[in-house]
Amino acid sequence: MNAFDGLQTVWNLIRPIIDVGIMTFLLYKAYQIIVKTNAMQIIKAGIMVALFYAFAFLFKLSTLLWILNKLAPGFAIAFAIIFQPELRKVFLKIGQNELFTFGNRSRHTYVDTAVVAAETLSKLKKGMLVVFTRHTRLDDIIETGTKLNADISSALLVTIFGHETPLHDAACIVQNGKILAAGCFLPLSEQFDIRKTFGTRHRAALGLAETTDAVVLVVSEETGAISLAYDSKLHYDLKPSLVTKMLENLLGVSAAQRTIEDTIDESKASI
Repeated sequence: MNAFDGLQTVWNLIRPIIDVGIMTFLLYKAYQIIVKTNAMQIIKAGIMVALFYAFAFLFKLSTLLWILNKLAPGFAIAFAIIFQPELRKVFLKIGQNELFTFGNRSRHTYVDTAVVAAETLSKLKKGMLVVFTRHTRLDDIIETGTKLNADISSALLVTIFGHETPLHDAACIVQNGKILAAGCFLPLSEQFDIRKTFGTRHRAALGLAETTDAVVLVVSEETGAISLAYDSKLHYDLKPSLVTKMLENLLGVSAAQRTIEDTIDESKASI
């Protein structure tokens, strides 16, 4: 046996392992995307159509099969139109996935500043809505507000949200330690099972978290509760120390993603 035959034998042995490993990795990533985009209804619809077609094929219902085959292109177009919001979220998440992101991100140093402002406004029962950008550009959101391009500070955030100014009812967009704009309007959530007690701020925070990878810090004007929204979920009524830890993990270096789920378990409630 020469060296080439030996390598061929080794490759034949490890090829099934590599094949299964790659498929497992892709299925896991697909599951993560589905969970983060609430796209389970797309899968359910696809399974129902597949079962219906399999039923017709199994029992040789030729007329029904002929109709289904003729209507298949129309079904595909209708499927894309009906589930356009969910499909858009799926592709957004694929583009945002860290698998396609290169280089290290520097750890942010302005988290404490934002949390201190949130604590202050919480005690005053003043609402707050601050968006921390990650990979997704929010140019269209920024255009709806007033551009500031100011260094973030607790005093500035408290001034914006703590007084009855024209900017206090909407969101601030923060990127790389700067408040890019204030008074920005966010899309409202499309979820149907959101708490009825949640106001526009929480619905807007969740709405942006459903369509982008941004992290949104919210302070309730009614209860003073501090919450975080990201990956299509709203984590409600968190302790300031927990908010700081979660924000550092979410906005920091890739290795800091390690304890996000463990951190959530410490919160009072998770939605």
